[in-house]
Amino acid sequence: MSKARLFDLSLFAAAVVLALLTHPSVVLDVTYIKAMLLYWVFASFYFQLRIVTRKGNSTIDYAISYTSSFGIFAGPLGTLVYEIFYRTTVYIYKKKTKTADTGEFLDAFYNIGSFTLGGTAAYYLYTLLYPAAAHVPAGYWLLFLLVVCVTTLLSSGFLVITFALSGDITTRKEALDLLFKSRNLLDFSKVALTNALLLRLLQMEKWEMLIALFLLNYIVSLSFFSKSQSAQHKFERDKFEQMAYQDFLTGTFNRAHMDKMMNELDHSSEYIGIVVADIDRFKKINDTYNHAVGDRVIIHFADTLKARLQEEDILFRSGGEEFTLFLRGKSYQECSLIIQEMLLDIEGSSAVADYEDQQIEVSYSASFGLYYFKADLSISMEKGYVRADQLLLESKKLGRSRLSSHNALAD
Repeated sequence: MSKARLFDLSLFAAAVVLALLTHPSVVLDVTYIKAMLLYWVFASFYFQLRIVTRKGNSTIDYAISYTSSFGIFAGPLGTLVYEIFYRTTVYIYKKKTKTADTGEFLDAFYNIGSFTLGGTAAYYLYTLLYPAAAHVPAGYWLLFLLVVCVTTLLSSGFLVITFALSGDITTRKEALDLLFKSRNLLDFSKVALTNALLLRLLQMEKWEMLIALFLLNYIVSLSFFSKSQSAQHKFERDKFEQMAYQDFLTGTFNRAHMDKMMNELDHSSEYIGIVVADIDRFKKINDTYNHAVGDRVIIHFADTLKARLQEEDILFRSGGEEFTLFLRGKSYQECSLIIQEMLLDIEGSSAVADYEDQQIEVSYSASFGLYYFKADLSISMEKGYVRADQLLLESKKLGRSRLSSHNALAD
Protein backbone atom coordinates (compact mmCIF):
# COMPACT_ATOMS: atom_id res chain seq x y z
CA MET A 1 0.00 0.00 0.00
CA SER A 2 1.32 3.46 -0.90
CA LYS A 3 2.39 6.08 1.64
CA ALA A 4 -0.49 8.32 0.56
CA ARG A 5 -3.06 5.59 1.27
CA LEU A 6 -1.49 4.82 4.63
CA PHE A 7 -1.80 8.50 5.50
CA ASP A 8 -5.48 8.51 4.40
CA LEU A 9 -6.22 5.53 6.64
CA SER A 10 -4.29 7.10 9.51
CA LEU A 11 -6.57 10.15 9.30
CA PHE A 12 -9.58 7.86 9.55
CA ALA A 13 -8.06 5.97 12.51
CA ALA A 14 -7.22 9.23 14.30
CA ALA A 15 -10.78 10.48 13.79
CA VAL A 16 -12.25 7.24 15.21
CA VAL A 17 -9.93 7.30 18.25
CA LEU A 18 -10.73 10.95 19.03
CA ALA A 19 -14.45 10.34 18.62
CA LEU A 20 -14.51 7.30 20.91
CA LEU A 21 -12.17 8.61 23.61
CA THR A 22 -13.65 12.09 24.01
CA HIS A 23 -16.88 12.89 25.73
CA PRO A 24 -19.57 13.66 23.12
CA SER A 25 -21.10 17.14 23.27
CA VAL A 26 -24.52 15.86 22.27
CA VAL A 27 -26.51 12.73 22.98
CA LEU A 28 -27.34 10.78 19.82
CA ASP A 29 -31.04 11.42 20.38
CA VAL A 30 -34.02 12.60 18.28
CA THR A 31 -32.65 16.16 18.05
CA TYR A 32 -29.34 14.88 16.75
CA ILE A 33 -31.07 12.58 14.22
CA LYS A 34 -33.20 15.48 12.94
CA ALA A 35 -30.11 17.67 12.53
CA MET A 36 -28.13 14.90 10.87
CA LEU A 37 -30.91 14.13 8.39
CA LEU A 38 -31.26 17.81 7.48
CA TYR A 39 -27.52 18.22 6.90
CA TRP A 40 -27.41 14.95 4.97
CA VAL A 41 -30.30 15.90 2.65
CA PHE A 42 -28.98 19.35 1.82
CA ALA A 43 -25.33 18.26 1.62
CA SER A 44 -26.45 15.62 -0.91
CA PHE A 45 -28.22 18.32 -2.94
CA TYR A 46 -25.18 20.62 -2.75
CA PHE A 47 -22.98 17.77 -3.93
CA GLN A 48 -24.43 18.30 -7.42
CA LEU A 49 -23.15 21.91 -7.37
CA ARG A 50 -19.58 21.07 -6.45
CA ILE A 51 -16.63 22.25 -8.55
CA VAL A 52 -14.47 19.33 -9.66
CA THR A 53 -10.77 19.77 -10.49
CA ARG A 54 -7.94 17.33 -11.01
CA LYS A 55 -4.49 17.33 -9.43
CA GLY A 56 -2.32 14.70 -11.07
CA ASN A 57 -4.19 11.41 -10.72
CA SER A 58 -6.50 12.72 -7.99
CA THR A 59 -9.85 14.50 -8.12
CA ILE A 60 -10.68 17.43 -5.81
CA ASP A 61 -14.28 18.46 -5.08
CA TYR A 62 -14.85 22.03 -3.96
CA ALA A 63 -18.16 22.95 -2.32
CA ILE A 64 -19.43 25.04 0.59
CA SER A 65 -18.64 23.23 3.86
CA TYR A 66 -20.95 22.96 6.89
CA THR A 67 -18.39 21.02 8.91
CA SER A 68 -17.85 23.82 11.45
CA SER A 69 -21.47 24.23 12.55
CA PHE A 70 -22.25 20.52 12.68
CA GLY A 71 -18.93 19.68 14.38
CA ILE A 72 -19.57 22.24 17.14
CA PHE A 73 -23.16 21.04 17.57
CA ALA A 74 -22.50 17.29 17.48
CA GLY A 75 -18.96 16.98 18.85
CA PRO A 76 -16.36 14.47 17.61
CA LEU A 77 -18.56 11.35 17.89
CA GLY A 78 -21.62 12.95 16.32
CA THR A 79 -19.48 14.32 13.46
CA LEU A 80 -17.94 10.88 12.83
CA VAL A 81 -21.35 9.21 12.62
CA TYR A 82 -22.62 11.88 10.24
CA GLU A 83 -19.52 11.74 7.99
CA ILE A 84 -19.71 7.93 7.73
CA PHE A 85 -23.37 8.20 6.75
CA TYR A 86 -22.85 11.04 4.24
CA ARG A 87 -19.63 9.77 2.63
CA THR A 88 -21.17 6.31 2.18
CA THR A 89 -24.04 8.01 0.30
CA VAL A 90 -21.56 9.84 -1.93
CA TYR A 91 -19.64 6.63 -2.60
CA ILE A 92 -22.82 4.74 -3.60
CA TYR A 93 -23.93 7.66 -5.82
CA LYS A 94 -20.58 7.79 -7.63
CA LYS A 95 -20.59 4.04 -8.14
CA LYS A 96 -24.12 4.05 -9.56
CA THR A 97 -23.41 7.01 -11.87
CA LYS A 98 -20.01 5.54 -12.87
CA THR A 99 -18.19 8.73 -11.83
CA ALA A 100 -16.09 7.06 -9.13
CA ASP A 101 -12.30 7.16 -9.31
CA THR A 102 -10.30 3.95 -9.17
CA GLY A 103 -9.52 4.44 -5.49
CA GLU A 104 -12.91 5.87 -4.51
CA PHE A 105 -13.40 3.42 -1.64
CA LEU A 106 -10.19 4.51 0.10
CA ASP A 107 -10.98 8.14 -0.78
CA ALA A 108 -14.11 7.76 1.33
CA PHE A 109 -11.95 6.86 4.34
CA TYR A 110 -9.81 9.94 3.71
CA ASN A 111 -12.90 12.20 3.52
CA ILE A 112 -14.43 10.73 6.69
CA GLY A 113 -11.17 11.17 8.60
CA SER A 114 -10.36 14.61 7.23
CA PHE A 115 -13.78 16.18 7.80
CA THR A 116 -14.26 14.52 11.19
CA LEU A 117 -10.93 15.93 12.34
CA GLY A 118 -11.97 19.31 10.96
CA GLY A 119 -15.24 19.18 12.89
CA THR A 120 -13.39 18.07 16.01
CA ALA A 121 -10.97 21.00 15.70
CA ALA A 122 -13.94 23.36 15.29
CA TYR A 123 -15.61 21.90 18.39
CA TYR A 124 -12.57 22.30 20.65
CA LEU A 125 -11.58 25.73 19.31
CA TYR A 126 -15.13 27.04 19.74
CA THR A 127 -15.48 25.52 23.23
CA LEU A 128 -12.16 27.02 24.31
CA LEU A 129 -12.67 30.55 23.00
CA TYR A 130 -16.42 31.11 23.24
CA PRO A 131 -16.40 32.32 26.90
CA ALA A 132 -13.99 35.13 25.95
CA ALA A 133 -15.66 35.88 22.61
CA ALA A 134 -19.06 36.29 24.30
CA HIS A 135 -17.81 39.48 25.98
CA VAL A 136 -16.50 41.06 22.76
CA PRO A 137 -18.74 43.01 20.33
CA ALA A 138 -19.48 40.73 17.37
CA GLY A 139 -17.27 38.18 19.14
CA TYR A 140 -19.46 35.23 18.11
CA TRP A 141 -19.13 36.06 14.42
CA LEU A 142 -15.41 36.80 14.64
CA LEU A 143 -14.91 33.50 16.47
CA PHE A 144 -16.67 31.65 13.67
CA LEU A 145 -14.47 33.37 11.09
CA LEU A 146 -11.43 32.12 13.00
CA VAL A 147 -12.91 28.60 13.29
CA VAL A 148 -13.63 28.44 9.53
CA CYS A 149 -10.14 29.70 8.65
CA VAL A 150 -8.52 27.08 10.88
CA THR A 151 -10.67 24.15 9.71
CA THR A 152 -10.29 25.12 6.04
CA LEU A 153 -6.52 25.39 6.27
CA LEU A 154 -6.43 22.11 8.22
CA SER A 155 -8.38 20.39 5.45
CA SER A 156 -6.08 21.91 2.81
CA GLY A 157 -3.07 20.80 4.82
CA PHE A 158 -4.29 17.20 4.75
CA LEU A 159 -4.66 17.48 0.96
CA VAL A 160 -1.15 18.85 0.57
CA ILE A 161 0.31 15.96 2.58
CA THR A 162 -1.56 13.22 0.73
CA PHE A 163 -0.75 14.80 -2.68
CA ALA A 164 2.91 15.15 -1.71
CA LEU A 165 3.04 11.49 -0.68
CA SER A 166 1.34 10.38 -3.91
CA GLY A 167 3.62 12.53 -6.09
CA ASP A 168 0.84 14.80 -7.36
CA ILE A 169 2.65 17.73 -5.68
CA THR A 170 6.41 17.99 -6.15
CA THR A 171 7.29 21.62 -5.35
CA ARG A 172 6.76 24.02 -2.46
CA LYS A 173 5.00 26.47 -4.81
CA GLU A 174 2.37 23.87 -5.69
CA ALA A 175 1.79 23.18 -2.01
CA LEU A 176 1.43 26.88 -1.15
CA ASP A 177 -0.91 27.43 -4.10
CA LEU A 178 -3.18 24.64 -2.89
CA LEU A 179 -3.13 26.02 0.65
CA PHE A 180 -3.68 29.70 -0.06
CA LYS A 181 -4.15 30.63 -3.73
CA SER A 182 -7.79 29.59 -4.07
CA ARG A 183 -8.75 31.09 -0.68
CA ASN A 184 -9.79 34.65 0.06
CA LEU A 185 -11.43 36.55 2.92
CA LEU A 186 -14.75 36.73 1.05
CA ASP A 187 -14.96 32.93 0.82
CA PHE A 188 -14.06 32.51 4.48
CA SER A 189 -16.64 35.16 5.49
CA LYS A 190 -19.42 33.50 3.46
CA VAL A 191 -18.78 30.09 5.01
CA ALA A 192 -18.37 31.57 8.52
CA LEU A 193 -21.63 33.56 8.34
CA THR A 194 -23.59 30.56 7.04
CA ASN A 195 -22.21 28.19 9.68
CA ALA A 196 -22.69 30.71 12.50
CA LEU A 197 -26.38 31.13 11.59
CA LEU A 198 -26.85 27.37 11.24
CA LEU A 199 -25.40 26.71 14.68
CA ARG A 200 -27.64 29.33 16.30
CA LEU A 201 -30.73 27.80 14.70
CA LEU A 202 -29.61 24.28 15.66
CA GLN A 203 -29.12 25.28 19.29
CA MET A 204 -32.60 26.88 19.36
CA GLU A 205 -34.10 23.93 17.42
CA LYS A 206 -35.69 26.32 14.90
CA TRP A 207 -36.20 23.64 12.28
CA GLU A 208 -38.32 25.69 9.84
CA MET A 209 -35.81 28.54 9.83
CA LEU A 210 -32.99 26.03 9.47
CA ILE A 211 -34.64 24.53 6.40
CA ALA A 212 -35.29 28.04 5.03
CA LEU A 213 -31.61 28.96 5.43
CA PHE A 214 -30.52 25.77 3.70
CA LEU A 215 -32.99 26.44 0.86
CA LEU A 216 -31.79 30.02 0.50
CA ASN A 217 -28.20 28.82 0.32
CA TYR A 218 -29.13 26.18 -2.22
CA ILE A 219 -31.06 28.61 -4.46
CA VAL A 220 -28.24 31.17 -4.38
CA SER A 221 -25.63 28.47 -5.03
CA LEU A 222 -27.71 27.01 -7.86
CA SER A 223 -28.04 30.45 -9.46
CA PHE A 224 -24.28 31.05 -9.33
CA PHE A 225 -23.63 27.52 -10.55
CA SER A 226 -25.95 27.97 -13.55
CA LYS A 227 -24.36 31.30 -14.45
CA SER A 228 -20.91 29.78 -14.06
CA GLN A 229 -21.87 26.88 -16.32
CA SER A 230 -23.30 29.27 -18.93
CA ALA A 231 -20.14 31.37 -18.81
CA GLN A 232 -18.00 28.25 -19.11
CA HIS A 233 -20.00 26.99 -22.09
CA LYS A 234 -19.73 30.39 -23.78
CA PHE A 235 -15.99 30.43 -23.15
CA GLU A 236 -15.68 26.95 -24.65
CA ARG A 237 -17.77 27.95 -27.70
CA ASP A 238 -15.70 31.10 -28.19
CA LYS A 239 -12.49 29.10 -27.77
CA PHE A 240 -13.69 26.51 -30.28
CA GLU A 241 -14.61 29.24 -32.76
CA GLN A 242 -11.25 30.89 -32.22
CA MET A 243 -9.49 27.58 -32.85
CA ALA A 244 -11.57 27.04 -35.98
CA TYR A 245 -10.46 30.41 -37.37
CA GLN A 246 -6.84 30.42 -36.17
CA ASP A 247 -3.69 29.24 -37.89
CA PHE A 248 -1.85 27.14 -35.31
CA LEU A 249 1.65 27.80 -36.64
CA THR A 250 1.59 31.61 -36.70
CA GLY A 251 -1.36 32.52 -34.46
CA THR A 252 -2.86 34.61 -37.27
CA PHE A 253 -6.32 34.07 -38.75
CA ASN A 254 -6.70 31.30 -41.33
CA ARG A 255 -8.32 31.09 -44.76
CA ALA A 256 -11.72 30.12 -43.28
CA HIS A 257 -11.84 33.36 -41.29
CA MET A 258 -10.67 35.29 -44.33
CA ASP A 259 -13.62 33.96 -46.34
CA LYS A 260 -15.94 34.89 -43.47
CA MET A 261 -14.56 38.44 -43.27
CA MET A 262 -14.79 38.84 -47.05
CA ASN A 263 -18.50 38.04 -46.87
CA GLU A 264 -18.98 40.51 -44.01
CA LEU A 265 -17.09 43.34 -45.74
CA ASP A 266 -18.51 42.69 -49.20
CA HIS A 267 -20.52 45.71 -50.47
CA SER A 268 -19.80 47.53 -47.20
CA SER A 269 -18.68 50.67 -49.07
CA GLU A 270 -15.51 50.54 -46.95
CA TYR A 271 -12.18 51.71 -48.37
CA ILE A 272 -9.85 48.72 -48.19
CA GLY A 273 -6.35 47.88 -49.28
CA ILE A 274 -6.12 44.14 -49.91
CA VAL A 275 -2.52 42.96 -49.80
CA VAL A 276 -1.34 39.51 -50.86
CA ALA A 277 2.24 38.67 -49.88
CA ASP A 278 4.45 35.62 -49.88
CA ILE A 279 8.04 34.59 -49.23
CA ASP A 280 10.31 34.53 -52.27
CA ARG A 281 11.85 31.21 -53.26
CA PHE A 282 10.44 29.52 -50.18
CA LYS A 283 10.85 26.03 -51.64
CA LYS A 284 14.58 26.61 -51.81
CA ILE A 285 14.65 27.31 -48.06
CA ASN A 286 12.88 24.01 -47.34
CA ASP A 287 15.17 22.12 -49.73
CA THR A 288 18.35 23.70 -48.32
CA TYR A 289 17.43 23.12 -44.69
CA ASN A 290 14.20 21.35 -43.67
CA HIS A 291 10.54 22.07 -43.02
CA ALA A 292 11.18 22.97 -39.38
CA VAL A 293 13.48 25.80 -40.52
CA GLY A 294 10.88 26.75 -43.12
CA ASP A 295 8.27 27.00 -40.37
CA ARG A 296 10.52 29.38 -38.39
CA VAL A 297 10.82 31.59 -41.48
CA ILE A 298 7.02 31.63 -41.91
CA ILE A 299 6.57 32.57 -38.23
CA HIS A 300 9.17 35.37 -38.56
CA PHE A 301 7.42 36.65 -41.69
CA ALA A 302 4.01 36.67 -39.93
CA ASP A 303 5.44 38.46 -36.87
CA THR A 304 7.08 41.08 -39.12
CA LEU A 305 3.78 41.77 -40.88
CA LYS A 306 1.84 41.92 -37.59
CA ALA A 307 4.27 44.44 -36.11
CA ARG A 308 3.23 47.10 -38.67
CA LEU A 309 -0.53 46.56 -38.50
CA GLN A 310 -2.97 48.76 -36.63
CA GLU A 311 -5.94 47.60 -34.54
CA GLU A 312 -8.45 47.74 -37.39
CA ASP A 313 -6.23 45.80 -39.82
CA ILE A 314 -6.50 42.02 -40.24
CA LEU A 315 -3.84 39.46 -41.16
CA PHE A 316 -4.62 36.00 -42.56
CA ARG A 317 -2.44 33.06 -43.50
CA SER A 318 -4.16 32.34 -46.81
CA GLY A 319 -1.75 29.66 -48.04
CA GLY A 320 1.47 27.83 -47.14
CA GLU A 321 3.85 30.82 -47.16
CA GLU A 322 1.22 33.26 -48.45
CA PHE A 323 -0.47 35.89 -46.26
CA THR A 324 -3.31 38.30 -46.99
CA LEU A 325 -3.84 41.63 -45.27
CA PHE A 326 -6.94 43.79 -45.08
CA LEU A 327 -5.77 47.36 -44.46
CA ARG A 328 -8.88 49.30 -43.40
CA GLY A 329 -9.72 52.97 -43.00
CA LYS A 330 -6.56 54.21 -44.72
CA SER A 331 -5.68 56.09 -47.87
CA TYR A 332 -3.87 54.48 -50.78
CA GLN A 333 -0.67 56.33 -49.83
CA GLU A 334 -0.89 55.10 -46.21
CA CYS A 335 -1.30 51.50 -47.37
CA SER A 336 1.68 51.80 -49.70
CA LEU A 337 3.83 53.28 -46.93
CA ILE A 338 2.97 50.40 -44.53
CA ILE A 339 4.04 47.82 -47.12
CA GLN A 340 7.28 49.69 -47.87
CA GLU A 341 8.06 49.65 -44.14
CA MET A 342 7.39 45.90 -44.05
CA LEU A 343 9.78 45.37 -46.94
CA LEU A 344 12.50 47.29 -45.10
CA ASP A 345 11.83 45.29 -41.89
CA ILE A 346 12.21 42.00 -43.77
CA GLU A 347 15.38 43.17 -45.50
CA GLY A 348 16.92 44.23 -42.19
CA SER A 349 16.24 41.09 -40.17
CA SER A 350 16.61 37.31 -40.28
CA ALA A 351 14.69 34.32 -39.00
CA VAL A 352 16.47 32.37 -36.25
CA ALA A 353 16.12 28.58 -36.34
CA ASP A 354 17.72 25.41 -34.96
CA TYR A 355 19.43 23.30 -37.61
CA GLU A 356 21.82 20.36 -37.12
CA ASP A 357 22.59 21.10 -33.45
CA GLN A 358 23.27 24.76 -34.08
CA GLN A 359 21.33 27.99 -34.29
CA ILE A 360 21.29 29.63 -37.70
CA GLU A 361 20.00 32.90 -39.16
CA VAL A 362 18.04 32.64 -42.39
CA SER A 363 17.69 35.75 -44.55
CA TYR A 364 14.83 35.91 -47.02
CA SER A 365 12.80 38.36 -49.07
CA ALA A 366 9.10 38.73 -49.83
CA SER A 367 6.90 40.16 -52.56
CA PHE A 368 3.66 42.10 -52.19
CA GLY A 369 0.62 42.97 -54.27
CA LEU A 370 -1.68 45.81 -53.13
CA TYR A 371 -5.10 46.53 -54.58
CA TYR A 372 -6.86 49.59 -53.11
CA PHE A 373 -10.58 50.03 -53.74
CA LYS A 374 -14.03 50.71 -52.32
CA ALA A 375 -15.95 47.53 -51.50
CA ASP A 376 -19.23 48.29 -53.26
CA LEU A 377 -21.46 46.82 -55.93
CA SER A 378 -18.91 47.51 -58.69
CA ILE A 379 -16.02 45.64 -57.02
CA SER A 380 -16.54 42.76 -54.59
CA MET A 381 -14.06 41.59 -51.97
CA GLU A 382 -13.43 38.47 -54.04
CA LYS A 383 -12.50 40.56 -57.09
CA GLY A 384 -10.28 42.76 -54.93
CA TYR A 385 -8.45 39.70 -53.62
CA VAL A 386 -7.96 38.24 -57.12
CA ARG A 387 -6.52 41.54 -58.40
CA ALA A 388 -4.17 41.82 -55.40
CA ASP A 389 -2.98 38.27 -56.14
CA GLN A 390 -2.32 39.26 -59.78
CA LEU A 391 -0.28 42.22 -58.56
CA LEU A 392 1.76 39.83 -56.38
CA LEU A 393 2.57 37.79 -59.51
CA GLU A 394 3.63 41.01 -61.21
CA SER A 395 6.07 41.69 -58.35
CA LYS A 396 7.52 38.21 -58.86
CA LYS A 397 8.01 38.82 -62.60
CA LEU A 398 9.70 42.17 -61.94
CA GLY A 399 12.40 40.56 -59.78
CA ARG A 400 10.78 39.92 -56.36
CA SER A 401 11.28 41.73 -53.03
CA ARG A 402 9.03 44.56 -54.10
CA LEU A 403 5.50 45.95 -54.07
CA SER A 404 3.23 46.19 -57.08
CA SER A 405 0.07 48.18 -56.43
CA HIS A 406 -2.98 49.68 -58.04
CA ASN A 407 -5.40 52.36 -56.83
CA ALA A 408 -8.83 51.55 -58.26
CA LEU A 409 -10.18 54.93 -57.10
CA ALA A 410 -7.87 56.67 -59.56
CA ASP A 411 -9.32 54.81 -62.58
